[in-house]
Amino acid sequence: MYIADEKRYDTMPYNRCGKSGLLLPAVSLGLWHNFGSNGNFDNMEAVCHTAFDHGITHFDLANNYGPVPGAAEENFGRILRKGLGVYRDELVISTKAGYDMWPGPYGNWGSKKYLVASLDQSLRRMGLEYVDIFYHHRPDPETPLEETARALDGIVRSGKALYVGISNYNKEQTVEIASLFAQMGTPFIINQRKYSMFVRTIEEDGLKDYAAAHGIGVITFSPLAQGLLTDRYLHGIPEDSRIRTDGRFLKESAVTADVLGKIGSLNELAAQRGQSLAQMALAWILRDGDITSVLIGASRPSQVLDNIGMIGNTSFSEEERRRIDEILES
Repeated sequence: MYIADEKRYDTMPYNRCGKSGLLLPAVSLGLWHNFGSNGNFDNMEAVCHTAFDHGITHFDLANNYGPVPGAAEENFGRILRKGLGVYRDELVISTKAGYDMWPGPYGNWGSKKYLVASLDQSLRRMGLEYVDIFYHHRPDPETPLEETARALDGIVRSGKALYVGISNYNKEQTVEIASLFAQMGTPFIINQRKYSMFVRTIEEDGLKDYAAAHGIGVITFSPLAQGLLTDRYLHGIPEDSRIRTDGRFLKESAVTADVLGKIGSLNELAAQRGQSLAQMALAWILRDGDITSVLIGASRPSQVLDNIGMIGNTSFSEEERRRIDEILES
């Protein structure tokens, strides 16, 4: 039987999520990759146990995470039943709905029918009575936003989720749905967006500043730019890299000589800080306190330990900030 480390809360910082009472760990574990039906279950379990043993209390899923869709939730449900679930009241478990999940017109986007049915399925797969955060995974251009907002509000009132989140909503979309939630009294606390040194859309569209000013939490995914901001690509593209084995998210054409040069320069700066490139990239996300939590993915327990090695070293001098911008803008 799994017994959690008694010192699990000794080093991980916890940040308030928007104006809510919920605290999230500075680092959260995403189950987007490596938890599907083609993975090794013992390794998945070891990754989750290692994360919790080191203060990562937040586990982030979605209905379609796999492969196959639903597999990540099923495997996480097994992990909970085998021991981690004893600590359910110490865990923040989130899931989402919004992408294609089952055939026909009711298995996608943002209708009330889809969102309610999807969460019911997710709860069954994980063996849970409720999730802590339920997200709408992406904006729906066809369904009225009020319907989506009311569906999420109703889900909280039903007791199947404690808080509401949105994902992939830009600033304008966030402002609009936040107004609806405010009218209904919905506990809307967080937006999940892509953010890294290479992808700064949340700065460019104003979402980062708006969320900080209006008490909305922000959790970021792909902080390592699909592995580019690690030591994996310092000397070119490895044959066993995700680019070679699964080119859906990172294309070989994106790894240009210019990009490799920038990675090399960033790696030199990271070494001067006493960090790996990945650790510096994660620390950079948390540098100014406006990001509630950064989501990491891990294919083995050692990656969890490597990533959280940056805890306690997330401050950047003005010179370091300037140098990073110079490297990326060159």
